[in-house]
This record gives sequence, C-alpha cells and structure tokens, in this order.
Amino acid sequence: MHQNGTPSGHHAPDVSSSLRTVQAQDADQLASELTNWHQCYDQISAGRFAGALTELRRPGLQVFREDLSQAVRQSCRVWPDAIWFGLPDHGALTRINGRQAEADWMMVQPGNIEFELVTPAAYSIYGMVVSRQLLEDTARRLGCEIDWRRVQAADLLQVDRAARAACVRTLAQLLPANGASGLTDGGGNAGAAQADARGRLWQDAVLGRLLDLLDRSCVEPAMAASLQRRRQVVAQARDYMLTHRGNNITVPELCEQVHVSRRTLQYCFEDVLGMSPNAYLRTLRLNGIRRQLHDGRAIGELAGEWGLCNFSQFSSDYRKLFGLSPSAAQKQKSLREGGIHRA
Repeated sequence: MHQNGTPSGHHAPDVSSSLRTVQAQDADQLASELTNWHQCYDQISAGRFAGALTELRRPGLQVFREDLSQAVRQSCRVWPDAIWFGLPDHGALTRINGRQAEADWMMVQPGNIEFELVTPAAYSIYGMVVSRQLLEDTARRLGCEIDWRRVQAADLLQVDRAARAACVRTLAQLLPANGASGLTDGGGNAGAAQADARGRLWQDAVLGRLLDLLDRSCVEPAMAASLQRRRQVVAQARDYMLTHRGNNITVPELCEQVHVSRRTLQYCFEDVLGMSPNAYLRTLRLNGIRRQLHDGRAIGELAGEWGLCNFSQFSSDYRKLFGLSPSAAQKQKSLREGGIHRA
C-alpha cells in the first residue's frame, strides 16, 4: 500500500470459499487487510481507533462488512475488471468522491480506479466486489437486463428501499459482526465438496439480491460542474500540502496556489471533506506521522519533516486525535508488528 493510496499492479482473487475476521487498533492496519484492495485511511475524528473486518470470498466475488469506530477519509482502489457496490448500514452519512450518499442509495465504483470515501464515526458498511464477467453471466442466466455502461459510470445508484433492505439482510446473515456465520470448511474430499456447494449457494443468494437492486435502480443526476470544480480545488490543495508538508503552510498560501478566495477554499473543503482546510492539514500531517512511527526514527524528527516543529503542541494534538501519545503509539506499533488478531 502506498501512502497516497495509489496501488501497484494486482489481480482479481481466485480462491475457494473462505471466511475471515480481523480486528485492528489502527486505521491503516485495517485498510491493509481487505483482500486485493489498495487503500489508505486517514483518521479524522478524535479518539482511540477500533475496527473490524469480516470477509467472505469466492472466485470473482468478495463480500465484506467493515466496522470503524472513528471518522475516516479513505482512498481506495478495487481489483481490476470488477465492480464494487457499497451499502452503508443504518443509512449513515457517507461522502463518495465528494457526493453525499442518501439512505436509499448504493455506492458504485469500477475496479482499478482510485476513489475517495469520507465516513463518520461508529460506521458500518457492507461491500460486494464482483468480477464484471461473473455479474454479466449471472444476469444473462437470470434474465436481467442491466445497463452496464451506466452502472460503471455512476458513483451512486438510487435503489428500491425494500430490495436494499433484503440485500442487507442477506449480507448480515453471511457476515455477522462476530464472524460466526457457520460457513466452515470440512476436511477431506467430502468436506471440500460440501464447502463448495455452500459457497455456490451463498454466491447465488448475493448475486440474486444485487441484480434485483440493479434491475430496479436509477442513477443519480450527473455531478454538477460546481462540485467537480470543488473536488478539483481540494485535490490541488491536498497535493500542495503533501509536496510542501515540511513548510509552515497557511490558508492564504493555499488560496494563492489554487487561485481561489479564502471563502471559496473553505466552502470547497467543507462540501467535499466536511472539514476546514486547517483541520484537514492538521489531520493529514498527524496521520502521515502515525504511518511512519514504525520506521525507527525519532518522533521529533518525523514531526519536523511534517512541519510540526512545536513538539509539545504536536504531542498534545496527536493524543487528542488518536487517544494516546506518540511514544505510546510507537511502542504499540512495535508490539503489534505482525500481530493482527484474526478469528
């Protein structure tokens, strides 16, 4: 996983049915565990992070439930030749590429394209990633006519409320929070055959629910030009922050670089990320340091590289955001190296 969320080459999963659960105390620790995704998570709300992932896979199909205790900005990329569908639980407010997803919407993104999510605290989401070939073959078998070009071009699909609830119920049965869905592999040839039969059953159930959603969906109106411009402003400002991360960056300096007024810059960040430019710069720096605490360098040196030269203020801000001091976090990372809990 790269710092900015840009992946190296990767391929679609090719595995038999397998259920796994992961618990994590660090945002990127959790992000790295989602199979065949390349992700980078910035924690943006204050407090100790706790996350959980329950994942189930078959060849060409991946379903998962992710739970996060804190608000997070996520840079994500799914494996190629696939489509991701996201269903936040309980209608929680989510931003995808700067757009707010309403309670009866389903998020969509094609594989191998980077996208952004901003998720609130105490958040749960169900995800389905399907190879396009498997989805198209299943649609033909079931007699569903889907506008694939429309689906792959969308960020959001408005879906039937009852069909959405039915899909979430199916996923909840497969992916309970404690990971105990009862899907276990037996031993020997008979066990493998039974496991494959169970896998085909849940695969058919998931794809049937998903196609029912797609068959009764409509795409949200095209993104307004004003939102596209706001996203562009935020992206340019973020790139400048990262490139000059060791400098004392000010809001007037950002305005000059992206050629907008102070008020416009504020509106852009609030609309796209839900926070001010200064708040985002602070969380960007603190999360950057959090990722590098394991590399053995002095904490003060890392803070200086990210433009945080007042060590006492940095230490206080770090504790407020992550719920523990930089030195305690560094020790925790060292103890945790290679020790993520799996069930």
